[in-house]
Amino acid sequence: MFDSVLVANRGEIARRIIRTVRGMGLRAVAVHSEADADLPFVREADDAVLLGPANPAQSYLDIDKVLQAARTTGARAVHPGYGFLAENAAFARAVIDAGLVWIGPDPKAIEQMGDKINARNLMEAAGVPVAAGTREPVSDLAQAERAAAEIGYPVMVKAAAGGGGIGMGVARDDESLAKAFEQACRAAARFGGEPAILLERYIERARHVEVQILGLADGTVVALGERDCSVQRRHQKVVEESPSPGVTPELRERMLAAAVRAGEAVSYRGAGTVECLVDADAQDFVFLEMNTRLQVEHPVTELVTGLDLVEHQIRVAAGETYSVEPRVSGHAIEFRVYAEDPRRFLPGPGKIGVWEEPAGEGVRIDSGYAAGNTVTPFYDPLMAKLCVAGATREEALERGREAVAAFRIEGPKHNLPFCAELLDHPEFVSGDYDTGLVSRMRKA
Repeated sequence: MFDSVLVANRGEIARRIIRTVRGMGLRAVAVHSEADADLPFVREADDAVLLGPANPAQSYLDIDKVLQAARTTGARAVHPGYGFLAENAAFARAVIDAGLVWIGPDPKAIEQMGDKINARNLMEAAGVPVAAGTREPVSDLAQAERAAAEIGYPVMVKAAAGGGGIGMGVARDDESLAKAFEQACRAAARFGGEPAILLERYIERARHVEVQILGLADGTVVALGERDCSVQRRHQKVVEESPSPGVTPELRERMLAAAVRAGEAVSYRGAGTVECLVDADAQDFVFLEMNTRLQVEHPVTELVTGLDLVEHQIRVAAGETYSVEPRVSGHAIEFRVYAEDPRRFLPGPGKIGVWEEPAGEGVRIDSGYAAGNTVTPFYDPLMAKLCVAGATREEALERGREAVAAFRIEGPKHNLPFCAELLDHPEFVSGDYDTGLVSRMRKA
């Protein structure tokens, strides 16, 4: 086992990783921008290195600076968290070439799954269900129109690279296809140049359900249950829960088996997520994409399995061999607490005057801020993740209502009022909801 880990990230995920690193008796090294110098994760690390200005390109995304920080502090391993460089195969290779341990999957697996078209074709070959769609990049509108005619409207149009719902749009006819295609092309350009667009059959009443997998050092891939991520705004997740209330035992068994096949197909190591779209009416599923990193919503899996996924990432990266027998018990829900307007979901940064976190049985807070800190406009507005767990979904919902009501934040705008509204919405309470829930709530 190496003796130190550099956390190449910021905010709540850096703080969360540092907690496990130090709990394992290892030295934690933080890197930060000028804008983040006063955040809790910097103070809680054993060592911290200033990378540069607030602009991510000059700090968190500067590979040379991150590697220099590792050399300066003597860090022996690098954990990327999520976002920034986490799914950058070039960064993973640079870490390895520098003689450091990369806490993540093989760079080849990152590349294979980073392109949605390539990933889709790989999964189909591995026997994982995929939606009807394009097998090669679509580079112009005329080609997109031909593909849509073959697939049949409605279709989902998205950039082949990038995650988090970036560039996704639904087209129901040729006119809306033109708009969705232009939007996806703009997103594709942000991820590296030439437009590479993917079209797939759109599922009208879909749930977004993902399976957490863990690839062990001996080559074994295990599935650690599923998470429902269907509460979304602009294709971005807001609330997640495990297990999914919309998945039958038979469907769950098929999804978990398919996720294991997906991991085995790319010789996956460490924590990863196989994301799927579930047809809520047909109780069937298709592959969406694979995230080759730790997910924002990993705490709900930890709460129902009792596993520390960051610890397992570290142990696998260190080459330790052991077995994992996943057992899921109870129910957990995560609420992403954003600095944003709760009606329009637009960022609302500002200085935090009051920050009072809820506590109690079944409550977990992964936060990146404290009173006196400032939520700046330079990064994602996620401030914290409020997680609740109970023996049943009903108990978790009740604890969620109490925790949301007790969480006090003053200064920046925040979406806790939306979380409270959701917890009393009939569709969410019943568990019979889909990815259109938030849109319907805002139109009501």
